[in-house]
Amino acid sequence: MSKTIVSPAPHVHSEFSTVRLMRDVLIALAPAVLVSLYFYGWNALLLLVCCVATCMAVQYLIEKFMLKCSVTVMDCSCIVTGVLLALNLPPAAPWWVAVIGSIVAIGIAKMSFGGLGQNVFNPALVGRVFLLISFPVAMTTWTAPQSWFHSVDAFSGATPLALINEGLHSGSTVQEILAANPDLTPAQMLFARAGGSAGEASVIALLIGFVYLLCRRVIKPHIPVTIWITVAVMTGIFSLCNPAEYTGPLFNLFTGGLMLGSIFMATDYVTSPMTNKGMIIFGVGIGVLTVLIRFFGSYPEGVSFAILIMNLTVPLLNKYCKPVRYGYGRRK
Repeated sequence: MSKTIVSPAPHVHSEFSTVRLMRDVLIALAPAVLVSLYFYGWNALLLLVCCVATCMAVQYLIEKFMLKCSVTVMDCSCIVTGVLLALNLPPAAPWWVAVIGSIVAIGIAKMSFGGLGQNVFNPALVGRVFLLISFPVAMTTWTAPQSWFHSVDAFSGATPLALINEGLHSGSTVQEILAANPDLTPAQMLFARAGGSAGEASVIALLIGFVYLLCRRVIKPHIPVTIWITVAVMTGIFSLCNPAEYTGPLFNLFTGGLMLGSIFMATDYVTSPMTNKGMIIFGVGIGVLTVLIRFFGSYPEGVSFAILIMNLTVPLLNKYCKPVRYGYGRRK
């Protein structure tokens, strides 16, 4: 008589696996990585290698010698964290900053909670925020994009958000700041015309990755699109009320880490809601907090803080926005 194997649900198998999902994310990040390497050269490559190597090493050492469990480095999740952290760093950041940030991202933000699937916050963002608070000079020293093959006619090493923030504090209006910096137009900022983190070099490259993730059904459009709509509506209202002090929708959509954060970090499976309703609320919260921090906070950029704050609400959103259980739907 053959033995019957009894196991708990679920019993439905899917073609999706952690390795496949992480591989698709890496492929989607490839355009942004290639653009950053093209415009920032060896500095961007060094940061990328340091982040990925450190993330893999830290996860391996913790799983092998501290947790004494099976090593899951090859599921590529730590590689994704390393790539995202590298893209969130200024290209001029020293290598040791990348190493410290990677240790914090994997060792504290991920493995201290139990590893993949159990972390509360996005590991790459935790690493970035830790570095921003601990090493503010290194994390705010920007480099103007310069091609490996020819010089790019870029305006300044400062980020567009920082230029606007500094100009407003000096008494200038938004119109005067934009007139003094002709490269601060939406068309110019679409592709490597402004300083910033390595992953901010090209909005087009990030959107290519977004389309790829949608086609591969790795993510849903709810969170990114909701963030973009919220930011566009809020900044549009502020700009209409006082155009001299508040920038408009296109400027805020194409600058800073909004695209990188909304596409690749806000959509993290572990730290984002499971239901469509929860995703929309999550996206609205990130958009609102981003605009409030940018316009009224001490930091010119607010995406990282907004995503981390909303990560805290995910358990509540999952509890409140539960899907209807099978067999308990409303009868017509």
